[in-house]
Amino acid sequence: MAQVRTLHKIMALFSVNSIAAVNNSDTRIAGCFLTGIPGLEHLHIWLSIPCCIMYIAALAGNGILICVILSQAILYEPMYIFLSLLASADVLLSTTTMPKALANLWLGYSHVSFDGCLTQMFFIHFLFVADSVVLAAMAFDRYVAICSPLRYVTILTSKVIGKIAAAILSCRFIVIFPSIFLLKRLHYCRINIIAHTFCEHMGIAHLSCSDISINVWYGLAAALLSTGLDIILITVSYIHILQAVFHLPSQDARSKALSTCGSHVCVILLFYVPALFSVFAYRFGGRSIPRYVHILLANLYVVIPPMLNPIIYGVRTKQILEGAKQMFSNLAKGSK
Repeated sequence: MAQVRTLHKIMALFSVNSIAAVNNSDTRIAGCFLTGIPGLEHLHIWLSIPCCIMYIAALAGNGILICVILSQAILYEPMYIFLSLLASADVLLSTTTMPKALANLWLGYSHVSFDGCLTQMFFIHFLFVADSVVLAAMAFDRYVAICSPLRYVTILTSKVIGKIAAAILSCRFIVIFPSIFLLKRLHYCRINIIAHTFCEHMGIAHLSCSDISINVWYGLAAALLSTGLDIILITVSYIHILQAVFHLPSQDARSKALSTCGSHVCVILLFYVPALFSVFAYRFGGRSIPRYVHILLANLYVVIPPMLNPIIYGVRTKQILEGAKQMFSNLAKGSK
């Protein structure tokens, strides 16, 4: 049934776009059609099941984490403020993509208006760089806490954190926002079929009949500028953290610290590697790699890190666990 509905929508979209193309008019009026995962259409239902489970787990885990931090005054510290910001960004990032993707994979609801596609594209890219900023801030927070513990309270005050976060996010917004106008300036005269589960900048740009060189290079520069500085800060912070860890006198303390750092680095890599792969593959070929591999990797960074972050940063943190027990204890008492 979903396949039949999808076929009807493709035919309708093809008809509208064909008329527009003949008249040399703009095909944006017909909207866009997201194909899902081309080459794996017969597995859409099966692939959607783990995606749905991970999305629900991400919502539940991050939602509980936010509630715990907000309900426990003892957790009003920089580390936990950053953690609540990361959880919020994760919820928004996965919610921007997963509901539409699941509706597509399950029911064939793949049509989206052109402006709706631009809106989704903007929020995906902005929330990704927001996540990146928070990860960098958390790495710096751990660096200061471990390498300069006596100066921690004076360096990372609430006022300083607020100013830095506002300044960085404002800069990232300024960098990402022009991509909307770079796409709107293009002329679209083809069938607007995007081989993906969600809208991305280059996926939309490739629909155009115009020269997209500016889009290619601006998008690359924006991605490298937005995430490159964060990756450098994270790398430098963890190098200093590891140096401090190896100087710990206790073997048990070293092992515990290395285990914690290792899990953090793994989640960070799961976030950055698929995203940067998508950025470079769209611009510099990657034709030898099947299209479904591109799409599956692109979906990794919008659902797996949001699912794992509450476990890695929350469940394994003693203060968070104690706060969760206290919150649920208060809820149980209140329900009696």
